[in-house]
Amino acid sequence: MPHKKAIHFGAGNIGRGFIGPLLVQSGYHVVFADVDAHIIDELNTKHSYQVHILDNASAAALDDGQEKKKQRRESVDSVSGVLTTHMDDVIKEFEDPAMQIVTTAVGPPVLAKIAPAIAQGLQGRRRAIGERGVLNVIACENMVNQTTLLKDLVMQHLPDDDRAWADAHVGWANCSVDRIVPPADGLDGSNNPLDVGVEDFYEWVVDERALKRDDDVHMPLAGMKLTQDLEGYIHRKLFTLNCGHAITAYLGYLKGYRTVDQAIRDPQIRDIVKGALEESGFALIRRHGFDEEEHREYIEKTLTRFENPNLKDDVNRVGRQPLRKLGREDRLLGPVYMAKEYQIPVSDLLRGIAAAFLYDIKDDPQSVELRQKIKDKGITKTVEEITGFEEGSPEHEIILKSYEELSKWRQPN
Repeated sequence: MPHKKAIHFGAGNIGRGFIGPLLVQSGYHVVFADVDAHIIDELNTKHSYQVHILDNASAAALDDGQEKKKQRRESVDSVSGVLTTHMDDVIKEFEDPAMQIVTTAVGPPVLAKIAPAIAQGLQGRRRAIGERGVLNVIACENMVNQTTLLKDLVMQHLPDDDRAWADAHVGWANCSVDRIVPPADGLDGSNNPLDVGVEDFYEWVVDERALKRDDDVHMPLAGMKLTQDLEGYIHRKLFTLNCGHAITAYLGYLKGYRTVDQAIRDPQIRDIVKGALEESGFALIRRHGFDEEEHREYIEKTLTRFENPNLKDDVNRVGRQPLRKLGREDRLLGPVYMAKEYQIPVSDLLRGIAAAFLYDIKDDPQSVELRQKIKDKGITKTVEEITGFEEGSPEHEIILKSYEELSKWRQPN
């Protein structure tokens, strides 16, 4: 077993398919912490699994009438698991001097639920090893300043002396994470429930300034890019990949498509999505100084990723939690407000926002809440309340007009 360890909260597809493998490649034994007893039992029984790389090559082969290319596989060894409901086991991992890194991929709403466990783990670590060594925490969640949020949540559960110790010995680094990891199904030749499928592309960018270092902790890890200007990477990913992903899902839902790749191949949808990403791109270039040609290529790469049929990326999964995605600094409104600072037209971004207001999935609580708001207050007031664009403003009028136009796209789902 490697002499250094990492604990990763969240043994789902993103943890097993993205962050976990990079930690193992960097020489760490990875302890997955989760509430799913079945997954934890499998990790402690098998101690390994495979990541299936679902690239676009097999799709191209099928288009050409050729034999389907086999999925590329990468083995992930040196893994185990602990149940987060068994706090003594979690604390024991934190007490181990070999533990150097804490990562998460649990979803933003769950950070508050794991914060007490991390706080107790830090208290146990302080009791066990005192002033020796450092620990770095990197929350790999799909949101801005996710690790800062986690730090604030953890600190609420620590007394003053433990907070002072954590400030001295724990690094809290925000990051930008980018990899499409759909639900695992249809993996070629897989009989291991731990196996996961991922796209070939990934990006993990971490705020270098926030990391703690000593003689035993070396950064960057495999696949990690360190930066002192993280905000630009966060905005680029959130306002390109996540923005385009969400708009594709909402428009695809209206037309009755099941997956993202089906939706993005629809010329009407592709035109709106590409237009929206170009609008956000102009704003990103102005704000962060990205090279215009490189960013154009980044947009094209993003659209190509959406076209990958091997990911089987369900539009309902991608579109879930529309109220969160309509947050003022999130993937839909965030680029609009940034573009407004530079007087950049945003008609396609506003069409994408209008599509979000038409998303209607009965088993998505936020979708149900949004539909109820529209029923109670009407679309005019609901748009004003959620977007911040006052009735009669150009943005408000475009959203309302697009809402009416796109409602005619609606297909039985």
